[in-house]
Order: sequence, then C-alpha cells, then structure tokens
Amino acid sequence: MLQAILFDLDDTLLANKMDSFLPHYFKLLEGYAAAFLNLPHFLQHMLASTKVMMGNTDPALTNREVFWHAFQQQTGLNPPDIEPYFDHFYREKFPALRSVTQPVAGAKEAVVWALSQDIQVVIATNPMFPRIAIEERLRWAELPVDQYPFALVTVYEEMHATKPNRAYYEEILTHIGCQPEQVLMVGDDWQNDMEPALALGMATFWVTDGTGTKGDVSRVTAYGSVADLYQRLMTGWLREQ
Repeated sequence: MLQAILFDLDDTLLANKMDSFLPHYFKLLEGYAAAFLNLPHFLQHMLASTKVMMGNTDPALTNREVFWHAFQQQTGLNPPDIEPYFDHFYREKFPALRSVTQPVAGAKEAVVWALSQDIQVVIATNPMFPRIAIEERLRWAELPVDQYPFALVTVYEEMHATKPNRAYYEEILTHIGCQPEQVLMVGDDWQNDMEPALALGMATFWVTDGTGTKGDVSRVTAYGSVADLYQRLMTGWLREQ
C-alpha cells in the first residue's frame, strides 16, 4: 500500500529547463561573487567543488560539509567567512531567476491530494543547493514549505549523498520509515530518478511523453505528465497494491 510519494522538483513540480536556467544562474552568481571575492576562476572552483560533493556517500559528512571543504582546499578561503555572502545571494538575488521557471500543471493538486490521504510527501530534489535556494524554488512551484507539511525536503545541509547514488534514496527511506515497495518515485530524469528507484524496488512514475530515447517506458510503473499522475492518484492508483 502506498505510504509515501517522492517528488523530484525541477521539471517535475517546477518547469525549469537546466539548459536555460543554469546559464542565468551562473551569470548571476559569478557577477555577485566578483563584487566581494578577489578570486580568479570562481565558477570553475565552484563547479569542481560541486563535483566532489556529488561523489560523497560518507554518512558522517553532509553534502554541505563536503562542498565547503573542497572549496576551501581549492581557494584557501575560510568557509565561515564567505558562506554568509552566499546566504545573502540566495535570499536577495536568486529570486530574480523565478522568471525562467513556471509551475507545472497538476503538481500542486497531486501534492495536496497525497497529503489529504495521509501519504507522506518528500521533495526529493538533488540536494546540491542550500535549503534557502530549494525552498525558494518550491515557492516558484507554488508549494511553499510553510503551507505544505512535507515529510522531508532534501537539502545539502542535511543529506549525505546526491542523486543518482543509491545512498541518497536509502537515506530518504530511513528518514520516512518506509520500505521501497511502499513508495512511489515521481521524476523526469531517467538516470537520477528512475534507475535508482527501480533498482531499490520502488513504484515509479516517469514524467515524460514517452518519445525520448534516454530511458525505457516498459520498465516504469507508469509515465505521462504530472497532470496525468494526478488523475491516476484520484482513481486510487497504487493505494491498494
């Protein structure tokens, strides 16, 4: 019986194409950093540190700790001195990127339905961003955390692995107290969302029209738009299986 739904965020609950969003994000962040950091190749250091973070599966280290340790090793900068500047960026500058995104039809309805059925809802976004940035994107999706009692939002301050690592999904299952067969994973990315969920034995809903070549629709439980998912859930899909 369905006990929890894990929702990816970008291009699942929030229309946010990375090939459009990331150039805007990098330009905004690089310009902001240039105002207070005398650091050539800032963006390269940030991306290299992010890559180190993505390789982390040490349960003793959060993604945040891994990122800032790598950044310090590369730049010599002390994280407690500069992290507040980045908090300010995400609070004051990052919201300008909302215009690059838009809510997804059916997303809010699917979340509201699940919560109304006492099904745990997890925002299973790749935890490579601080909480403040992920919560901001949830506001763009019209799903602010102060209005929706999510069981978990995966943020880099708390998680100890990233997608598509199996450890990321296992950490979620431990947090919500569910077995894989009690969980539905909803996401658009085959490698990050579908493959690890399938490997663990979760039910899967792939957000796709089925015309792409980067996955196999025959392997997932169902596929379609998020609005299609909402209609399925309304009819009792997975509730008694």
